[in-house]
Amino acid sequence: MQIELTALEGVKILTPKRIEDARGFFSEVYSKKTLESAGLSLDFVQDNHSLSVDVGTIRGLHYQSAPFAQDKLVRVTRGRILDIAVDIRRTSASFGQHVSVELSQKNGRQLLVPVGFAHGFVTLEADTEVIYKVTNYYSPSNDHGLAFDDPQLGINWGIDLAKAILSDKDRRHPRLADATILFD
Repeated sequence: MQIELTALEGVKILTPKRIEDARGFFSEVYSKKTLESAGLSLDFVQDNHSLSVDVGTIRGLHYQSAPFAQDKLVRVTRGRILDIAVDIRRTSASFGQHVSVELSQKNGRQLLVPVGFAHGFVTLEADTEVIYKVTNYYSPSNDHGLAFDDPQLGINWGIDLAKAILSDKDRRHPRLADATILFD
């Protein structure tokens, strides 16, 4: 597995090796042993799976606070997304900065989003399926988010935001400057 660093400390791109032949491919997408040998000791406890029917569907920006904060390992099993991680650690030198990575069924890349980051994505193809592993269980009372269109974040989602498809909940998230629960 190839592990690449990003501009934000802790956020990594993992690209599993693919063995291809006339039938298709085989890929070991997760190996605890491989990640531990790279210094990543993560105890994943839950897998989540989403289907977004339409292009331009935005999910996020989401995070959970302590004691239910989560690391996430995100991959696409069908379609294509622009995946976003935003540093929301107040004491970090990169507070408020983000990275964006295209993940697709074709490129097989995965994004590791550690605790202390908000996460979201936009679908770039119809019928896109995203699966992500998390290191803690979902807790509604610890569930938080940031406004996807916060100008302070400066995220280029790559779509016309006036046509973005969001849940009502995601439309109501505060801007970073107004968020009361972040990380130190």
